[in-house]
Amino acid sequence: MANETAVLKENKMGTMPVGKLLISMALPMVVSMLVQALYNIVDSIFVAQINENALTAVSLAFPVQNLMIAVATGTGVGINAILSKSLGEKNFEVANKIANISIFLAFASFLAFAILGAVGSGVFFHVQTADAEIVTYGTQYLTICTVCSIGLFGQIMFERLLQSTGKTIYSMFTQGTGAIINIILDPILIFGWFGMPKMGVAGAAAATVIGQIIAMLIGLLFNIKVNHEIKLHIREMRPQANLVKRIYAIGVPSILMASLGSVMTFSLNKILMTFTSTATAVFGVYFKLQSFVFMPVFGLNNGMIPILAYNYGAKKKERIHKTIRLSVIFAMSIMLVGLIVFQMIPGLLLQMFNASPEMLKIGETALRIISICFLFAGFGIVVSSVFQALGKSIYSLLISVARQLVIIIPVAYLLSLTGNLNAVWWSIPIAEIASVVLCSLFLTRVMKQLDI
Repeated sequence: MANETAVLKENKMGTMPVGKLLISMALPMVVSMLVQALYNIVDSIFVAQINENALTAVSLAFPVQNLMIAVATGTGVGINAILSKSLGEKNFEVANKIANISIFLAFASFLAFAILGAVGSGVFFHVQTADAEIVTYGTQYLTICTVCSIGLFGQIMFERLLQSTGKTIYSMFTQGTGAIINIILDPILIFGWFGMPKMGVAGAAAATVIGQIIAMLIGLLFNIKVNHEIKLHIREMRPQANLVKRIYAIGVPSILMASLGSVMTFSLNKILMTFTSTATAVFGVYFKLQSFVFMPVFGLNNGMIPILAYNYGAKKKERIHKTIRLSVIFAMSIMLVGLIVFQMIPGLLLQMFNASPEMLKIGETALRIISICFLFAGFGIVVSSVFQALGKSIYSLLISVARQLVIIIPVAYLLSLTGNLNAVWWSIPIAEIASVVLCSLFLTRVMKQLDI
């Protein structure tokens, strides 16, 4: 009863000035995402010191890692939207139940990927390349990342619970701590420093999962100690069909949307491998580098979604409009900075990854062409998250399907037929421009449908 009385005073998501609220919610997430991006880059920088095949192997593993993240974050989107909306409606019973079910769903997802990774990692790499060294490196790396993925799923879910109640500052600590531990352990385990065994690529994977598991444990502690708007109990974690259905009605489109990135990356890697494995390494490096630009925008979205969901539940239209407007402005500003950096110093960025002369030659042009998409992508990412927050994730899915399957892959394949590798990179900006058009049309439609 005391818990409900405290919440009835009104969560800050319904009262604080929108600009200040968005910054207070998003800034911790932006910082933690930047740290996350830093660890992604450092991870590859260390792996690249082994040789280019090691870097290529880690790049080829990305679609599966992205798929795991897609399932975890997509489920989290459903949890986030329903839990925040329930708090806005003062429906504390549903909010509590959703929070507890989320832990069961995270564990179930881990089991599925652990089994798939244990039996299928080698097959996954044999399908992509005949290079024995790349297959060996990749199988080692991916097996560890999947079989020990409990930390990834647990960390993301506990962070989503904190975000749902507006406590994003604690998510910053969990993500930041996990990433810093990963960065510290990378050289120690890869190169065998301080008496540790020299594990090579497997050491990079071990550093990753250890960081994730520690971050998960910290996230659990924060939810127990400071997240007083929900209560976690083992007996309450048993799933209820109607609530699971509600979670995945929102979460599945988000999972599919993010999973499309895995399909797109896998397909583009296959196209690029017809030119040279170095092109695949360049594409992998691009994804690491662009995370430094995209991750802050994703952090902004993680702060925006519960604000929109809460105020949608509380029927506060003006706050919804202002949140969307400010989010778009912030996102496009971040993307503009990224565009300038990629256009001005692509060679310097590539040299961090021990780039060969061939990699520099391919990569400088690639980074300049692909980064043209940044401004368009900023708008699209925010609008897609708006659809998720308002329970209209199907529109996000349609946009992602159009961009990553209907446009990028066919256009990339057709451009590859010219025999010019540089032409292939243009498929990404072309797809992002098309997605802006779709986002604008769908946003107008949703606002009319929901009368907001």
